[in-house]
Amino acid sequence: MAVLSKIRQRSFFLIIIIALALFSFVLADVIQSGTFSSDANNVGSVNGTDIDAQEFMQNVAMIEKQGQGTTSTQALNSAWEQEVRRIILSEEFDKLGLKIGGEQLINIIKQNPNLAQNPEFLNAAGLFDENKLKEFLKGIKNAPDQTQWLQWKEFEKSIERFAVEQMYNTMIKSGVYTTKAEGKFQHKLENDKVDFEYVTVAFSTVNDDQVKVTDAEIIDFMKKSPKKYKSDPTTSIDFVLVENKPSKEDEQAMVASINEVKAKFDSISNVGEFVNANSDIKFDSTYVTKNQLPVEHQEALFNLPVGSVYGPYVYGGHQCISKMVGRKANASAKASHILLSYKGAPQSTATRTKEEAQALANTLLAQAKANPGNFAMLALTNSDDPGSKNNGGEYDNITPGQMVPQFNDFVFNNAIGTIGVVETDFGFHVIKVTDKYNAVLMGTVAQKIEPSEATIDAIYTKASQLEADANENKDFAAVAKKAGFEVIPATNIKGFDEYVQGLGSQREIVRWAFNQDTEIGDVRRFDVPQGFVIAKLKDKNETGLLPLDVAKLSVEQLIKNQKKAEIIKKKMSGTSLEAVAKASGASVQTAVGVSIKVPVVPNIGNEPKVVGKAFGLAAGKTSEVIEGLSGMFMVRTKTVTKAMELPNYKTYITQDRSQNQSYAVSKAYTALKDKAEIKDNRAKF
Repeated sequence: MAVLSKIRQRSFFLIIIIALALFSFVLADVIQSGTFSSDANNVGSVNGTDIDAQEFMQNVAMIEKQGQGTTSTQALNSAWEQEVRRIILSEEFDKLGLKIGGEQLINIIKQNPNLAQNPEFLNAAGLFDENKLKEFLKGIKNAPDQTQWLQWKEFEKSIERFAVEQMYNTMIKSGVYTTKAEGKFQHKLENDKVDFEYVTVAFSTVNDDQVKVTDAEIIDFMKKSPKKYKSDPTTSIDFVLVENKPSKEDEQAMVASINEVKAKFDSISNVGEFVNANSDIKFDSTYVTKNQLPVEHQEALFNLPVGSVYGPYVYGGHQCISKMVGRKANASAKASHILLSYKGAPQSTATRTKEEAQALANTLLAQAKANPGNFAMLALTNSDDPGSKNNGGEYDNITPGQMVPQFNDFVFNNAIGTIGVVETDFGFHVIKVTDKYNAVLMGTVAQKIEPSEATIDAIYTKASQLEADANENKDFAAVAKKAGFEVIPATNIKGFDEYVQGLGSQREIVRWAFNQDTEIGDVRRFDVPQGFVIAKLKDKNETGLLPLDVAKLSVEQLIKNQKKAEIIKKKMSGTSLEAVAKASGASVQTAVGVSIKVPVVPNIGNEPKVVGKAFGLAAGKTSEVIEGLSGMFMVRTKTVTKAMELPNYKTYITQDRSQNQSYAVSKAYTALKDKAEIKDNRAKF
């Protein structure tokens, strides 16, 4: 009793101690999971403005729902770009004080056809009535169910944002101006011409094995231009794909199964019903042409007698047997045409009269009959049908009823090779019937080739063992090789990527690779549609620069060219073109009429530095050795012809201003985005 009494006396202190212990336990877990961190409930931030995860994911779901075929990762990335843009531009709008008033909002709403033409908002004269809209809004605002009102407020926000952004874009474009001096300069860039002689020795004349490039040199090269070689954080993994493939026993069992079906197929009269009962792919009653049948089995299938069965054969991952149900002659056709339209015909932009169109059609008909092989060229140079003129006027696999009646009747009622003229509502057509196709109706039982449960269990066991062995042995390649598999690398994976090279859509693997708890060397097994993936995290690149394996594709060659330049420069000794040509084994060549705007050296390619040097030399003067894009050069200027002075440079001014305005808006946003402090946590989602 004495002990119990003491416990009772100190119960308050015990409660405090237990509470602190529990709190410290929970606190440790919270810190571990990051719940108290600023990143716990957001997808990222822009200039200190957090992007709330819940609202963001709702937007992702909406984008995914609205976009047919849009994957969840594509929707996530789209929502991210929208949110980043919204925050960045909203900051600019606030700084500039850009807003729209109530009257402006109404004027914009009036321009929306869904509202402006809605009978509910039209007066007796059929015009948009602002008062009717206000009455409608008052009704939904005071309604017990606020759904419509909330939807309307969101609609207003989107309209307001769109209008303000248009104002902002207009301000930017209005600030873009081209002066007369700039217009004159554009004229000179295009029309000043230089003739020069040159000697060149290409970088390719030096073998790559003469110039070695280290990883350190590549990194140092990128550090000199960090913006140019900037990269989001990336990871690289090595993986093994253990495929769920049928065993030989499975394949033999499937062949036996399909042969049992084949034995019954011969005597079946209702082919469609039988196919639907026995096939993984339902019966298709469409007649198909020969070229629509499986390539490897085209001849055998197309020439099969009616009622006969062919197979089994493998196609598209299925064991198949096919029965010939029927044939149809002239099921489709190939024809070429030349459309001669006239003023007033539907969809026509022609200025000729109907009589002129008919006369031209008859002229082209005579030419086509005299030389049928030239029909494609006649179509290319004369046809008014944009859908076919660039491929010689040809339409393939035309089915009965597909074309207008007159066109259809000519194609299907005339023999192959016939050329003639028909008139339709669109104009006059010179038509050549090129080919006609017979079609067949096949009933195909297709059973998917899949591994048995026993095989799947064996594959799972093998994948699990490989995962366990890879976790114990650091040499992933050796473990994989011993198990009979090949290690496949996947590099330059970004946190917002959906696809992994060689595996397709694998967002779960990407998230794992970027998880802060995943360390280099960690191994994990993933279930994928093809089977199982055993992945090992190979590298994490958080330098802000391109990963080495990616940089090597471009940077390594640039460094090699720099080293080759020093080797070639030593060969190009001499002070004249002739001396340099003799010393280097090259020849003196001539470039004529080259401009700064198009700095292309004939037979060499784009060489702005070389052309610029030629413009900068006086006539007869020779340059030093120059490092170009394709090799080393020495140039000697012959003549520089200045562009003629123009009475005015309005054309060049207008063209330059138009070009600058067209990309000023996007450039402005890009500059703001580059300057913004963006924290991206998409890799967690």
